[in-house]
Amino acid sequence: MTAENKRVLILGIGNILWADEGFGVRAVELINRQYRFDERVTLMDGGTQGIYLVQHVQEADYLVVFDAVDYGLQPGTLKLVEGDDVPNFMGAKKMSLHQTGFQEVLAMAQLLGDYPEKLLLVGVQPEELEDYGGSLRESVRAQLQPAIDAALRWLAALGVEARLRETPLPEDARLLPPEIDLGRYESGRPDEQSAPRLGDPRILFREDVRFDPKPVDMDGRVMSVCVDHRRND
Repeated sequence: MTAENKRVLILGIGNILWADEGFGVRAVELINRQYRFDERVTLMDGGTQGIYLVQHVQEADYLVVFDAVDYGLQPGTLKLVEGDDVPNFMGAKKMSLHQTGFQEVLAMAQLLGDYPEKLLLVGVQPEELEDYGGSLRESVRAQLQPAIDAALRWLAALGVEARLRETPLPEDARLLPPEIDLGRYESGRPDEQSAPRLGDPRILFREDVRFDPKPVDMDGRVMSVCVDHRRND
């Protein structure tokens, strides 16, 4: 297969609901908005699909993966890893189930004999992961464009060209639904009083409420796992 016919997969993985975990998905989303490629290049929001991505990985000759990775570095640090080192970095300090799953994806693709010829991991050190419904922290957000630029330079060296879009991308051509577009996602989030970020102190620190690990099932409905001690007095 000639270089012009190489199949390319640009993949973003992670969970946008957990703050910096969404870095990979947001990076690929931004690439899709800014650039266009020829038909041999596929951009994909891999989310947290894990093992279900194996077929797509098998079909790729060149694979670029964007993800939040715990390198043990300062938050917001961008680090590129290539080739055989990629599975090692993705498995060294797993932050979530999707990393375990993607490490297995690479192993399965290799076992089946359909492994990317070239592989690049574009990872950023997260700052915050324990913020359900939160968005990228500034240190991580600031690395979106540098990460994209680094990946495009890597691809250009392999003969894969990215061309800037001349007109804005229509909503129906975006990777993510409009409802979770980065701007709408951030602007639609309730304030901290309405939606506590790291757990509701009104529940967690009440002395008169304890956690019951055995919910009662009544008429097929799971009852509350929080039991008010005052009702038992």
